[in-house]
Amino acid sequence: MAHTINDDCTSCGACADVCPVEAISEGDGKYEIDADTCTDCGACVDACPVGAIEG
Repeated sequence: MAHTINDDCTSCGACADVCPVEAISEGDGKYEIDADTCTDCGACVDACPVGAIEG
């Protein structure tokens, strides 16, 4: 199951910078993860400074 980004997202972009498959993009004021592209590697979870990524 792909990771998700909750409402704590501050749109800093740290998650998108580290995603090896470019599954994260900015949309509607916060970043979103494309579930079809996400490989569940967890790099975004470690990179998020506010703990907004779950899964």
